[in-house]
Amino acid sequence: MIPAINVYPINMAISLAPTPSVSDLSDKRFSTIIQVRDWQGQYHPFVVGPRNPRWTPSSRIPSEMKWAVILAEDENFYKHEGFDVKAIKNAIKYDLEKKSLKRGASTITQQTAKNLFLSREKTVTRKVKEIYLAWRMEQELTKGRIIELYLNVVELGPMVYGIGHGSRYYFGKPAAALTPRECAFLAAMLPGPRLAYNPYKNLGKVVKRSDMILKLLRKRGVLDEGEYQAAMAAELNIAGLQKKVDQSVSVPPVFAAPSSSRLEPGDIPSEEPPDTAAEPAKTAPEDKPTEQLPAKQPPAADPIPEKQ
Repeated sequence: MIPAINVYPINMAISLAPTPSVSDLSDKRFSTIIQVRDWQGQYHPFVVGPRNPRWTPSSRIPSEMKWAVILAEDENFYKHEGFDVKAIKNAIKYDLEKKSLKRGASTITQQTAKNLFLSREKTVTRKVKEIYLAWRMEQELTKGRIIELYLNVVELGPMVYGIGHGSRYYFGKPAAALTPRECAFLAAMLPGPRLAYNPYKNLGKVVKRSDMILKLLRKRGVLDEGEYQAAMAAELNIAGLQKKVDQSVSVPPVFAAPSSSRLEPGDIPSEEPPDTAAEPAKTAPEDKPTEQLPAKQPPAADPIPEKQ
């Protein structure tokens, strides 16, 4: 008879055996289909990759947007290998005290793995799979590719998934044209765009958090003092969008569902211009940032060469 203490590890190993491959994600021409949930609880197919007309390649995403989510969601993003051991320990301690699975301690890589491959159930088994997939993603993908995937699948409103859709939904512009204030505003919604950080229910809370994110951008040297002051003084023009949200919630969307495949050059174009432009001057780096940042630029080591 197998000792009881060994049963759980064995069961866990069996559950990890069928986890999906992540290597295909390294190919920027690759598209696949995941299921996303609307605010009525129904699931719909969603295309991840260039076959999605709202897909936004990394070079068209402002560096302020990348840094905003990194500093707000996962400040150790460039230091960990997919999961944050200290954050997990603190989450376990908190959950044991509360006797629940409330605090997830998920890194950006874990959130990306969950959004691409896993369900939303809150179980220990799913959490272990999430950590394992995040670790594998860190072995196969660059940090820049992970951020690109994350920002193209993250939920930002009622059936609003990805920065390409979010930028047009809230501000009527492509992601490349977002201002620092708008970047901070979208990043501020990420903990809970449905309830806690829904701008139509808790606008003041979202704006307050976006102010905090702007301060972090200034502290890290992503914004200089003039850019920071201009961003803090900027007013967000989101008036009248409540009606749009109500309409989005009441009418379930219809997504095209092309089969998962690798794309060939010249296949279905994205909404944004082709990914041929050079990265903006203030680009989030591909690897660990240096300790001391210049007054305006992110780390001097930017960009780090792609993994071979």
